[in-house]
Amino acid sequence: MSVGLSTSAPLLPTSDADTVTSTFSLTDYVVFVLLLVLSLVIGLYHAFRGWGRHTVGQLLMADREMSCLPVALSLLATFQSAVAILGVPSEIYRFGTQYWFLGCCYFLGLLIPAHIFIPVFYRLHLTSAYEYLELRFNKAVRVCGTVTFIFQMVIYMGVVLYAPSLALNAVTGFDLWLSVLTLGIVCTVYTALGGLKAVIWTDVFQTLVMFIGQLVVIIVGSAKVGGLGHVWEVASQHGLISGIVLDPDPFVRHTFWTLAFGGVFMMLSLYGVNQAQVQRYLSSRTEKAAVLSCYAVFPCQQLVLCMSCLIGLVMFVYYQEYAMSAQQAQAAPDQFVLYFVMDLLKDLPGLPGLFVACLFSGSLSTISSAFNSLATVTMEDLIRPWFPPFSEVQAIMLSRILAFGYGLLCLGMAYVSSQMGPVLQAALSIFGMVGGPLLGLFCLGMFFPCANPPGAIVGLLAGLIMAFWIGIGSIVSNMTSGMAPSPPNISSFSLPSNLTTVTMTTLMPSTTLSKPTGLRHFYSLSYLWYSAHNSTTVIVVGLIVSLLTGGMRGRTLNPRTIYPVLPKLLALLPLSCQKRFHCTSYSQDLSVDTATFPEKMSNGMLKNGRDKETMAVPEEGSAHQGNSPTFILQETSL
Repeated sequence: MSVGLSTSAPLLPTSDADTVTSTFSLTDYVVFVLLLVLSLVIGLYHAFRGWGRHTVGQLLMADREMSCLPVALSLLATFQSAVAILGVPSEIYRFGTQYWFLGCCYFLGLLIPAHIFIPVFYRLHLTSAYEYLELRFNKAVRVCGTVTFIFQMVIYMGVVLYAPSLALNAVTGFDLWLSVLTLGIVCTVYTALGGLKAVIWTDVFQTLVMFIGQLVVIIVGSAKVGGLGHVWEVASQHGLISGIVLDPDPFVRHTFWTLAFGGVFMMLSLYGVNQAQVQRYLSSRTEKAAVLSCYAVFPCQQLVLCMSCLIGLVMFVYYQEYAMSAQQAQAAPDQFVLYFVMDLLKDLPGLPGLFVACLFSGSLSTISSAFNSLATVTMEDLIRPWFPPFSEVQAIMLSRILAFGYGLLCLGMAYVSSQMGPVLQAALSIFGMVGGPLLGLFCLGMFFPCANPPGAIVGLLAGLIMAFWIGIGSIVSNMTSGMAPSPPNISSFSLPSNLTTVTMTTLMPSTTLSKPTGLRHFYSLSYLWYSAHNSTTVIVVGLIVSLLTGGMRGRTLNPRTIYPVLPKLLALLPLSCQKRFHCTSYSQDLSVDTATFPEKMSNGMLKNGRDKETMAVPEEGSAHQGNSPTFILQETSL
């Protein structure tokens, strides 16, 4: 799962006339194979360590014993896929450093999950993020959320496996289906056998490989063109160093507001409610460790973004001084970085292999995380609630079969992707379309106590319809525009796609003499606002339907599924103001049926990690004159 850019038309196999002569040396193959072998060894080590004594909790949740650092690096690895490694430098090379301001959204995008989503999920002791939807609403909403997530991930996994292999094949001649099968099989084996612990520790290794591979390109490239100071100077002279664009127009592709604030919703959909990330938080030893892992991702993300942007600048300056090959001049922008690396490192055996290892590390981490999260939600949300209890051995075997089955399905989707041609962009878009509505569904439940199950289901459907309407409409609108592609390094462009794994992926409109009007103007909404737009649609529609259907009257509501936003905000006021607004307690009318949540609530006490419990107690005087008691949450040390 990553946030990256793919600013081109779909990758298609190159013809014989376009085949390049750059090939891997024996040393490059050794380095590349070594990555795959070490990833497999790390995964198998955790798979066979204690074989026969494994539990479902260990397989799906790593026994909830992971420490902060490996969880943080695994979160980063899932975020940084091969798409980002290829796409971000290409974005900087073509359009300048405006994209760099995306780093501004990382702070709020991680602060909010750390202090809102993680505490709520962790204290409920969940395994699947969608279990929350049943606790807050009902089983129907849980199933809707789970099915939506599975559809999102299955569509995307084939693309994320196929696209980097296709780019590698086009640039280096590396066998396409051999790389696809190798990636798929390696991921499937260690994920199915080793579970979440194997995935996290291989992510740690793959993150280090990604750092080293990108760092090597920056060091060698900047040395060849005269240092990073010269790189910055030349980039500034050519207008590549962007200033802060404060245009509030949401239809402008990249502005400070779009990147810094529209990107927050993108981050929330990934780090707040995405199962692959939530599962890592919940595998932490304590809630504090989970929060710290989220904080630790912030500087790492900033470093990764800076490295990707520097590669784009170095690549630009390099081709100001050295002639670009005919193949690269005609290549899709997705392939720019690989052509550059093969050109830059051709005289340094082993280093091209290291960068390809870096590229495939991104794919391995993303795909293995997807397999594990898909197996978890299928087991916990679609099988356990509807079938008789399984024995521990049966549950372990079924979990492994699910992970293995999703691996095979991913390989099948990779083949489907190869046959899609231009429709490949639509497949990429489908993944991004789902992130915003799912974020809206969780926010609806967490922040609005009056939201009920009918509102949640109708809101989710409305958000998905809105996302697909804008997304597909944008793609069709631009495919029928008939505009010719613009050359690199010009601020107008045709038919690029902005691939994000959690937000809308769309084809941006070409620059024309006049601005688009009507629906075409609506379709030109910046892709970074899609998550905000679609999640807001879910919340607004969900609230309207909930109010029309009576809200939560007659339904039980677990108070631990609600985050009291207003009391938290008013708590910042002086005490005298708090008393005036009567906000010193949680004022929502929440009735609790302990029989409904036997695992989560017993005698008013709810588990809170390992060191605290939270008690749901009636607010003093809230049952006055026969009214239903208002419950407030009090934490007590064990």
